[in-house]
Amino acid sequence: MIRLLGNIPNDIIVACSGGPDSMAVVDFLRNSNRNIKLVHIDHRTEHAPVARSFVEKYASDNSLDLDVHRIGERVPKGSSPEAWWSEKRYKIFHKYENLVITGHNLNDAAEWWMFTSMRGNPKITPYRNKNVIRPFLTTRKKTLESWCDRNSVPYVIDPTNLGDTHARSLIRKNIIPEVLKVNPGFLKTIKKKVNISYQEELNV
Repeated sequence: MIRLLGNIPNDIIVACSGGPDSMAVVDFLRNSNRNIKLVHIDHRTEHAPVARSFVEKYASDNSLDLDVHRIGERVPKGSSPEAWWSEKRYKIFHKYENLVITGHNLNDAAEWWMFTSMRGNPKITPYRNKNVIRPFLTTRKKTLESWCDRNSVPYVIDPTNLGDTHARSLIRKNIIPEVLKVNPGFLKTIKKKVNISYQEELNV
């Protein structure tokens, strides 16, 4: 079951990469009769033209407003592509007046906790980053993928998500499955942490 953190207003912007997570979120929110505008970030990677073309066609076919932002610069030498792209994305998102919703889910939160733990400072993905909210943080990735399959929602897969090129992909593919063998309840633990973090954010 898709679960939501917090309340989602009627007029929203949804970050749409074209992958199964974001497409499930877009379709789920469209079914709630909200006024949706999509924003897509072109990262200038090898996969970027495929993703951009897909999202543009989906928006056109479904009469959805779409903003496309192309990251003009290349990743600086010695920088982490993931961190650099994330910084650029959020600079774009923060320029919008309306709330921007991302498709971050429970598995993303688990990967981020694992990644930051290995750096000595485990962190839970927050619900809010200025005007960006992550209402799907307690929903498992497989639930979003199942939504796409059950409702015939199209999506595209970024091949880099299946490889070991980026740290988060390596954690997703190789480390999390082994963690779940040691502790099958690992995702439930992260979900509890997400809920605690969310409540703490509300009380600030």
